[in-house]
Amino acid sequence: MRVRGGNELPPPCEVVAPAEQTAAVVYASPHSGDYYPPDFIAASRLDRQTLRKSEDSFIDELFAAAPALGSPLLRARYARVYLDVNREPYELDPAMFAEPLPPEANTTSLRVAGGLGTIARVVSDGAEVYRGKLPLAEIHWRVDGIYRPYHRALGGLLEETRSRFGRAILIDCHSMPSIGGPMDGDGGQSRPDIVLGDRFGTACSGRLVELVQRTLVGLGYVVGRNTPYAGGFTTHHYGRPTEGLQALQIEINRALYMDERSFRKLPGFDLMQRHMTILIGKLAGFAAGHAMAAE
Repeated sequence: MRVRGGNELPPPCEVVAPAEQTAAVVYASPHSGDYYPPDFIAASRLDRQTLRKSEDSFIDELFAAAPALGSPLLRARYARVYLDVNREPYELDPAMFAEPLPPEANTTSLRVAGGLGTIARVVSDGAEVYRGKLPLAEIHWRVDGIYRPYHRALGGLLEETRSRFGRAILIDCHSMPSIGGPMDGDGGQSRPDIVLGDRFGTACSGRLVELVQRTLVGLGYVVGRNTPYAGGFTTHHYGRPTEGLQALQIEINRALYMDERSFRKLPGFDLMQRHMTILIGKLAGFAAGHAMAAE
């Protein structure tokens, strides 16, 4: 348990485990966290509603059937705008901090240039988050207390799965705004219903992507691949097919299931949840069939 400013803080993440893991698939929801620490709110020039524009609201709920179908579900607890676990640990903008960054910091990535590093400078519509510069200690507080525990949990789940089944599939679950924002390469453009990111074929097998795409198209969705999202740090870092680890990122258009202004569920939420449950079942079958084919 961590305490800050007299406040007891929630854990960095939560693993919802199945009664027995029967599928070689792990689900992760890194951006659905909705805890905004009071000191963060005080340091921000934005209200909580505006800060939520970077949040993948309800994505963990859309994939909530995973444990009942034999797979663990890892979900972040802290808001993405506070600390983004789908980045390198020190992917940071030096202009945001009062002191020099550690030498291992990556200050030149495209994500940093866009203001969306490990500690974000802006929310998804480009609005600046902070009133002033942050102390260097803030980096270590967030990385050591949230980022590293999240990845220890995720890495542990994948290693346990691979040890048990001889392979592991990671499904990294996200949502995206229905229209590309000013910080995106597709600014102002309407997006597909769902985008699958496999790092252009390097993070998982073509058979896995084809199975997911075929399932979703059969359910009536327009599905794109790798544009505008090819997969982030998590997909790149954990997607090592030659080592028995596959990773696929799924981005769901928020307009299908929630009001993007009020952050409330729409009637379409229940249908989307049922469809993701169907997909989870298909993936469990794929993982089992993949093992049989390999044998």
